[in-house]
Amino acid sequence: MPGISVPSDIAHVVQIAITPAFMLVGIGALLQVMTNRLARVVDRWRMLEAEIANCDGERLRLLKAELAALDKRMANSHRAIALATTGALLDCVVTMLLFAGQFLRFPAAPVISILFAATMAVLIASLISFLMEIRVSSRTLRVTRDMLSHKR
Repeated sequence: MPGISVPSDIAHVVQIAITPAFMLVGIGALLQVMTNRLARVVDRWRMLEAEIANCDGERLRLLKAELAALDKRMANSHRAIALATTGALLDCVVTMLLFAGQFLRFPAAPVISILFAATMAVLIASLISFLMEIRVSSRTLRVTRDMLSHKR
């Protein structure tokens, strides 16, 4: 292409693409934390599910209450993971469009701006869902004062 310095143009696009690349690394770390928390909830669910068959009375009521809380945690975790994964996919599309716009010489900036804003929006929603999961977890795992003062 006459008059175009391809190596410097590519270098510029690579510089610009660093932000979404770092964001992708951050989303990956966040997804790891979220999936680890979900795995722990699923493990606890399976343990309670096996125990519930041999219970009745007050213990059965307590186990069902804990299963209900675990169900809320799983729903929030699934939503957070799905939204974070969507954010990662949008981030990848942004990066791809940065390079495609350069090579194919089309004005990608408006589309990239919209997709980047959409990425931020789904990540915010993901973090809110994750915060909701943590809130349910904190509420159900608080140790009562009676248990703290109980001497063995």
